[in-house]
Amino acid sequence: MKIIPAIDIIDGKCVRLSKGDYSTKKIYNEDPVEVAKEFESFGIQFLHLVDLDGAKSKHIVNQKVLENIASSTSLYIDFGGGLKTKEDIETAFNAGAQQITLGSIAVQDPEFCFRMIETYGSENIILGADCDNRKIKTSGWLEESSHDVIDFILQYQEKGIQTAICTDISKDGMLEGPSTGLYIEILYKTSVQLVASGGISGIKDVYKMKDIGCAGTIIGKAIYEGRISLQQLQNFIENA
Repeated sequence: MKIIPAIDIIDGKCVRLSKGDYSTKKIYNEDPVEVAKEFESFGIQFLHLVDLDGAKSKHIVNQKVLENIASSTSLYIDFGGGLKTKEDIETAFNAGAQQITLGSIAVQDPEFCFRMIETYGSENIILGADCDNRKIKTSGWLEESSHDVIDFILQYQEKGIQTAICTDISKDGMLEGPSTGLYIEILYKTSVQLVASGGISGIKDVYKMKDIGCAGTIIGKAIYEGRISLQQLQNFIENA
């Protein structure tokens, strides 16, 4: 299972929110490159980089942060937030993203996303399936859709999507444990490689996500608040 730390960006700084609420913003580091380098020094190979300004503005904003991290580390970066046009997607790939995550636009314009899957290959595009009470939310989690998370994933699975990141928004940033039941259901009813996101509170949760069959786990606040040490994650990677 992939260990995927998250760096969320507002105003070029590394921040975390609780339940996606921008008013709960807490700055953890002024320099995201420094954070990414520290992750890499502990054997971490993957990074989930989210442009929260982009998610809110509905276009890519922090591509320079992506570019700086990509040029300063060898981390395999998936990038999301505000990718609404082919130009935004091109910008992200050109700035150094190996994969991009399509979330809001996957709800709002599925035909566009199907074309992007054909253009860039399903291995390079991740489906962002962020939900609250099973309903997919969009626009930096500020707007709710009528899509059930399982139906949403299955719709894209039929178009070739291989990987989905699912965040249970009610768990995100709360350090109260992940939405294990929902993830088990997704793993049972779909065939995507599932990346669990939200609620990881300690290293035991990481092992739990591995045990149920997740392909990866995104970890954010638990790292920044010291609930999980980078040494623990390095040990997990080495033992795996």
